[in-house]
This record gives sequence, C-alpha cells and structure tokens, in this order.
Amino acid sequence: MGAGLEDVIAGESGICFIDGDKGILAYRGYNIHELATNSTFEETCHLLWFGKLPKKDELDDTSKKLAGSRQISGQVIDLMRAFPKDVPPMHTYRSAFSALALYDKEAEEMSPEANVRKAIRATAQTATIVANIDRLRKGKDFVQPRTDLTHAANFAYMLNGELPNSTIAKALDIALILHADHELNASTFACRVTAATLSDLYSAVTSGIGALKGPLHGGANEAVMRMLLKIDDPARVDDFIHDIFAKKQKTAGFGHRVYTTEDPRATHLRRMSKEATERVGQAKWFQMSARIEEIVKAEKKLNPNVDFYSASTYYVIGMPIDLFTPFFGVSRVSGWTAHILEQYSNNRLIRPRAEYTGPVPELKWIPIDQR
Repeated sequence: MGAGLEDVIAGESGICFIDGDKGILAYRGYNIHELATNSTFEETCHLLWFGKLPKKDELDDTSKKLAGSRQISGQVIDLMRAFPKDVPPMHTYRSAFSALALYDKEAEEMSPEANVRKAIRATAQTATIVANIDRLRKGKDFVQPRTDLTHAANFAYMLNGELPNSTIAKALDIALILHADHELNASTFACRVTAATLSDLYSAVTSGIGALKGPLHGGANEAVMRMLLKIDDPARVDDFIHDIFAKKQKTAGFGHRVYTTEDPRATHLRRMSKEATERVGQAKWFQMSARIEEIVKAEKKLNPNVDFYSASTYYVIGMPIDLFTPFFGVSRVSGWTAHILEQYSNNRLIRPRAEYTGPVPELKWIPIDQR
C-alpha cells in the first residue's frame, strides 16, 4: 500500500475523471476544457448535482434557486462580527459555515430532495460568508447578496462592494468551474467519510473545510503570490528562482500529486492571468509568472499546477491573499456536495484497515513500580 493511500482505489464515483498522464480532467464525462470554454458555474453545478447538462428551463430553475439561497441568517452574521479580527479566514469560514446548520430547519432531514436543497444552500451561502469575511474584519458593512447577478459576479460585488467589470466576472466564473471538483482529493474524501456515517450535509462539508485548511491541500496559491510580491520586478526573477534551486527549496505552484503533464486547469488560468493583469495595468505579475514557468520547466521539468496562475488572477481583482483558500471553498463546495449526495445514494460506512507496524502484540503487563 502506497503512503498516503497513493493510487489506492477507495471507492466508485461517477462524478469526476482524471488521467494524470494525459492531463485529462472531466466532470460527468465533459472535459474541463469544454466546460471552461462554454459553460457557467451555475450550469456546472447542475451537471455535478444531477449528472447531466441542464435544459434551459432546468438551468433557469437551478440558477434561480442558487440566487435565492444566498442570504444567511442574521444570527450567523452577528456571529461573524463577534469573531476575533486577527484569525485566519479559514477559521471564520469553517465556524460560520458550521453554524448555518443551527438555522436550517432541514439540517437533519435526510431525504434526497432535502439534501439537494441543502447542497444548493451550502453553495450559495458559502459565497456570502467568504466574500464578507474580509469586510467584517476590517470593520466594513456586511454586503447583502443580490439575486440579479451570476454567482461569480455576486461574489465580486459582495467582496468589493461594487459591481465587477465583465473581465473580472468572467475570470471568476471560469475559476469557479475549474476548481469545482477533483475526484477524491483530501477534502472531498473527508466529506465522503463523514457522510458515510449518515451525518448531516453541513457536518460533512465542515469536514471538507477542515481538510482544505491544511497547507498541504489549500494555500499553495497564497504561497505563489507571496513569492511574486517578494520578487516584485521581472528583472529579478532569474536570480530569485535560481537561489531557490541552490537552497533545494520547492517552487510554489509547481508539480501535482496526480498530473505528470500539465494540469489542464492551468491552461485556462494562464490565459486568465494575462488578461486580468493587463486589464488593470499590472501585467508584471503575469510576466514574472511566465518567466518562472519557463525556468522551472526547463531546469526542473515541472509543470505549473492550478494554483500557480490563479494567484496573480485573484490578486489583481482585489482579493486579499489569505482569502485565496476560502475562495477555493466557494467553488469546491459544489463538488463536495455532489460527492455527499452520491455517497448518501449508495452508502456504505467507509472503514479502511491499517497495516500494523507496532510491536508484536504479545507484550506482558509490567506493574507500574517495576517499569
């Protein structure tokens, strides 16, 4: 058995397909390139939850339900206001999301229909929580969600308190699609383990948030942006990266546990980074990123992953660096809930075994005064 369950098949799923050698990622049979080029986040949510692309009336219904579920209870808003202002946003996200269950009358209702409704609410309200975390810690007003905007545009509106331009709204929409699911990654597996006990959907998603908080899962794009800020000037890239090589340190945003070729999500984020940074007159962040990629690919034979170009994209649209990982949750909650629904539909308790490596189990008891 591989360490960390590497390459171990832990269950069956019809949601996400990955071929790491060929660089293929697909949701419900649709290649991520097809979805990033043609779909919207709302349509992708419908695909993940219901297993097929929606017809127009179905998409309108799902979009309307998502938009109508964005409001969170005043008690949760008051709770968020009461949180310490200096804690990492993932703490606030985890605690505020868990609190949603206290004010959902269907929290313990386990029918398939109720769980779908909760999946929609979880996805809609995660965006409201995350977008307002930075505002509340800075003493700004809580921005109530709007129902006349797309999921991506509404998130940007709540984050910055103003309507986003079309470039930002589209970039966020594509980013949400790209991050929506990724098979049995650590957070999704955590969700399924909790759901398999027949615990409620809010508990299962909270398990996923807890796993995402760990730096080996979420947070890589935060490290990328901090690296770019340290470099600051395209002329300094070569010396900075070669210094990292000399110290035998890892370059943030490169390599992936699954992909041996380019992460297919990076293909779209590279283009998004170029467009977004140029749009706001901060092209240097993309220029530096492109040069780093060139050096690392040539000298270390490593490809950028989903985190590398997302860093500069999020930064120039006004997202605080420590909100990058919570924003990952804004997207991934759609995939988490799809997996939770799938787990409930054909459930068996997930209870693996461990390969024992301790002492021979024949030790004799020694009285405490003789040890």
